[in-house]
Amino acid sequence: MAAPSYFETETGHRLAYHRSEGAGPGVIFLCGLKSDMEGTKALWLEEWARARGRACLRFDYSGHGQSSGAFTEGCIGDWAADARAVLEGLTVGPQIIVGSSMGGWIALLLARALPGRVAGLVTIAAAPDFTEDSMWARFDAGQREAIMTRGQIALPSEYGEPYVITRRLIEEGRENLVLRAPLDLPFPVRFLQGSADRDVEMSVALRLFEHANGPDMRLTLVKGADHRFSVPDCLGVIGAAVEDVGAA
Repeated sequence: MAAPSYFETETGHRLAYHRSEGAGPGVIFLCGLKSDMEGTKALWLEEWARARGRACLRFDYSGHGQSSGAFTEGCIGDWAADARAVLEGLTVGPQIIVGSSMGGWIALLLARALPGRVAGLVTIAAAPDFTEDSMWARFDAGQREAIMTRGQIALPSEYGEPYVITRRLIEEGRENLVLRAPLDLPFPVRFLQGSADRDVEMSVALRLFEHANGPDMRLTLVKGADHRFSVPDCLGVIGAAVEDVGAA
């Protein structure tokens, strides 16, 4: 595995990244919660872009992967700021943003803040507003009390060690919700969702699809695909979506 390069943000985060040079619009991959740029989708997308002579950027948010900081110190706003920093500091011109799970939420925040820097948007099992709708809304009274008094709780995960969810993550997440106000996406958009996803239900994809506004927006449901969306057929769907928005 090649050593990453590092980008220093104005907030003092040291973000690890890999960048492949190529034609534009380039592709930026935004990973999910506690995931990193060495995941199957990120690496596959980089190879897909290289094979087509297209620029590609993958990176780790602060507190993730090889970047500085602790996961428990971060929140949605911090990670969105990291994504904006690399978009503005490491790329030129409009980019195709590909966001997986939490990365889909981050991608929507980027698109809302900098629509002129977005050539197209592809989300994979996007999880907008999950801190409020999928966490806080489902916490029982004991969990809510614990996170408010102790500052954090641990949630079991199928992907490894438990997720430590902090009070700051929940409360700061409310400042970055995207499904409570108009969401204009004035560029080609492709939402991808698996029917067998147990982490982000199809209802989330349908809600996002109905809520967002844009001239060229499509939702693709893949029968039997899970949250990882990483088997060869699913990767092919991702590549086709990126190709589609890049050609529009």
